[in-house]
Amino acid sequence: MTILAAAAALIAAFWLTLALSRLRRFPRDHFLRKVAETRTTPAAAPRVAVLVPARDEAAMLPLTLPSLLAQEYPDFEVLLVDDGSTDGTADVAAAAARNLGARSAPFRVIAAGDKPAGWAGKMYALQRGIDTVFSDSGGSPPTWILLTDADIRHPPTSIASLIAKAQRGGYDLVSVMARLSTESAWEKLLIPPFVYFFHLLYPFRAVSLRSEPSAAAAGGCVLVRAKALVDAGGFDAIHGALIDDVALARLLKSRRRRLWLGLDPEIESVRRYSFRDLWRMVARSAFVQLGYRYGSVPLVMLGLAFFFAGPSIVVPTSVAVLLLGVRTPAVWVALACGATARLLETLAILPWVRHHRIRHPIAWSLTFPLAALLYGAMTVGSAWEHLRGRGSAWKGRGYEPPSAGAAVGRTRNGADTFTP
Repeated sequence: MTILAAAAALIAAFWLTLALSRLRRFPRDHFLRKVAETRTTPAAAPRVAVLVPARDEAAMLPLTLPSLLAQEYPDFEVLLVDDGSTDGTADVAAAAARNLGARSAPFRVIAAGDKPAGWAGKMYALQRGIDTVFSDSGGSPPTWILLTDADIRHPPTSIASLIAKAQRGGYDLVSVMARLSTESAWEKLLIPPFVYFFHLLYPFRAVSLRSEPSAAAAGGCVLVRAKALVDAGGFDAIHGALIDDVALARLLKSRRRRLWLGLDPEIESVRRYSFRDLWRMVARSAFVQLGYRYGSVPLVMLGLAFFFAGPSIVVPTSVAVLLLGVRTPAVWVALACGATARLLETLAILPWVRHHRIRHPIAWSLTFPLAALLYGAMTVGSAWEHLRGRGSAWKGRGYEPPSAGAAVGRTRNGADTFTP
């Protein structure tokens, strides 16, 4: 029982530390302000180029592209970069623009073409978009670049709100973590913890502080100052990065640029995820996040099992021992610490569940330990795929994992890449 009490005390200390950490609390002060409070006047509105990299997104674009093309902002254009699609993505995008008629912003589609060796597909598509925007600017290049994924639906004032946040805060990059779909039971179980773990790794408040090394962005919605991006070397500087949003943020912060990362429930992803989709999404980058270190995998799995699932084991075990008549101080300590940890764990995930507008949020918050174990399993699965030589694959495009003939390196900003 002494061992159980010690373990419970350690778990409780972990959750108490997180609860007392201002940086890692739910970022209530990092929501994109309503445009009514932050609207820029048309005379002060800088030019914006919106880049949408798209690979086989014909199903998503009719639901999302109109929200971009009909933005309430005076000076912007939208460029969709077709990254080798085979489902008619380009035609669907063009049809969506035609259907809007006069309400559509200037819009065009370009083909990314074959990516060079060593480039991640999305990075090459975005670089092609940047090259096109600046070569065709006619002497008036955009001040800002908005990078947004094909599955992201924006409110009409999205660009105006992003620009206002950047101008008022003096930021060079403003990024919003889109609200993900939580229609299915699997999404309800796994999506809020996914965003919670991202925030745990990259606290939103820390990202905006120059004194903190943390740097991150959410790739679905990133507004970046064009000059800052070009001065940093563009996407060529992070061309092999597989976790591209974090790589871009690190690149800019390493050059003393200011970042802001937050939330907005109205900027949302319309993509639906099955359990298999969620597994593949996490497994694609989990081992990359660990720097391809196999020794870190069991540590992550044990950490998730001990600190996240531990309270759900300690509490019933302590109760069972008490019911058997063993009422030593160690048992009471274990029960008290386990119950405290379970409460703090539930309170930690609860605001993320509510942010995703899930019904019965307390009930779904109680499933957090199960979700943590599944994420541990996904991390193991990610490492296993690399060990089998299958690496990080996405939408039919594979990226070779490190092997005996390949050294794991870093791009100039510290993002993971491979060097043959």
